[in-house]
Amino acid sequence: MVLEHNHDSTKDLNLMALPSLFPCEGQSPETDLRNLSKFCQAVTDGLPLEESAERFIHEAMEVIIDEAVKKATDVKEKVCEWQSPEQLKELLDLELKDGGESDSKILQRCKNAIRYSVKTSHPRFFNQLFAGMEPYSMVASFIIEAVKTSLYTYEVAPVFTLMEDAVLKKMMELIGWDEGGDGIFNPGGSMSNMYAVNLARYRLCPNIKEVGLYDAPRLVMFTSQEGHYSISKAAGLLGFGTKNVYVVPCDNRGKMIPLALEEKIQLARSEGAVPLLVNATAGTTVFGAFDPVDKIADICELHSLWLHVDACWGGAALLSSAHKHLLKGIHRADSVAWNPHKMLMASLQCSAFLVRDKMGLLQRCHSAKASYLFQQDKFYDVSYDTGDKSVQCSRKPDAFKFWLMWKALGSTELERRVDKALAMARYLAQEVKKREGFRLLMEPEYANVCFWYVPPALRDIPDGPELWRKLHTVAPVVKERMMKTGSMMIGYQTHGDKPNFFRMVVINPQVSKEDLDFVLNEIHNLGKDLR
Repeated sequence: MVLEHNHDSTKDLNLMALPSLFPCEGQSPETDLRNLSKFCQAVTDGLPLEESAERFIHEAMEVIIDEAVKKATDVKEKVCEWQSPEQLKELLDLELKDGGESDSKILQRCKNAIRYSVKTSHPRFFNQLFAGMEPYSMVASFIIEAVKTSLYTYEVAPVFTLMEDAVLKKMMELIGWDEGGDGIFNPGGSMSNMYAVNLARYRLCPNIKEVGLYDAPRLVMFTSQEGHYSISKAAGLLGFGTKNVYVVPCDNRGKMIPLALEEKIQLARSEGAVPLLVNATAGTTVFGAFDPVDKIADICELHSLWLHVDACWGGAALLSSAHKHLLKGIHRADSVAWNPHKMLMASLQCSAFLVRDKMGLLQRCHSAKASYLFQQDKFYDVSYDTGDKSVQCSRKPDAFKFWLMWKALGSTELERRVDKALAMARYLAQEVKKREGFRLLMEPEYANVCFWYVPPALRDIPDGPELWRKLHTVAPVVKERMMKTGSMMIGYQTHGDKPNFFRMVVINPQVSKEDLDFVLNEIHNLGKDLR
């Protein structure tokens, strides 16, 4: 088969002769990306790109494969090469000048950008709620950048429009919305939570979209003390005011207490407020706790409140027959936020907002009916022009990054990844409990493992203010030392009246028991001299 071009300067490109872009069974991630590099070469051989541009793309792909794929996932390499901001500014030569630089110098700048970045794909990176390298999703990201389109109308993004629709439908099926719903991918879980707040307000007070807040009632919402800070940000951004977010107490596991929610609703009403929305969390940021969604849904139905479930972190458990019980009752939610770029490892960013409404609420709430994009007399079905549901205009086709990896791996492999991550988290928790000088805060419910390290010099101090004061200083020093050696990366924090503790997040299927043993050994080696 030959692809015809109208440009006299181009050669015919035989698509059948192209090297395979997608990997065969048993191929390594770097082989996958070398295939992509060959694909780029085959394409550019038939297109009117300058020879130097073609060469630069090929050479840059080699840099990416060697530096950002092979080295970044090699357990023998460093997780990071720490530099202070001033040192890094000097190393990177950040000043932008009138004249350009040679390709060879630009390639070196690419190498430096990778070298001094944190290797979040490394098996010993446990610092965030994302980790690991997903080759299929990464290739999808490259294709998105090469195709360079925006997901607002079918005419400009036909393939990605259909893919987004297919992914959203499958996610709704997992949530349990048998009759479907609506949704959209957007840049991050914080934005998804803001969509929920805006949509709930529009359903209750649709006139606010046109006339504004001046005659609106005092609307309030409820979230747990462990809920994500984006709910407060949404309150500030959307004009509610952060003081109109009622914080509901949690139990000692970090779960919202339903009785306390009922009391907060009654309190709000007694203060003349109009309760609007409850944000339940499925997988809290610190402890990985799951609010009792079913019981919260009962309360929301009783008071006619919008129930939003922030499942950005914990939504992946829906793929696991062993762990989906953690989200029992999520099918009763009015809306759900779910980030495949977290536990499922899709390339950043990949975040879905899903809503149970099927009657166009999302479209009506955000539509501006821009006549240069959303003409109603187009020659195709304009229901596929989904961009007016979004608060954005330009929007990247992030769903493709999830679609391609789901196609490649299947639901069975995605389930296996979730199950392995949670099994490894439980292994780590057991090891923490066995080791002298380590204390587990609580048994993990998900993939978050929180613990203290107590250096030998502090182990004879009885529990109390003196120990807590000294223990509070341990994690920051150990974190500094691990960053400067580059051996691994783990987060730490305080919580309530608790002294600083480590929060490990296990996601990457590359992580072995040996890696987790290394983490505990390394923490001891880095902190055993502290007093």
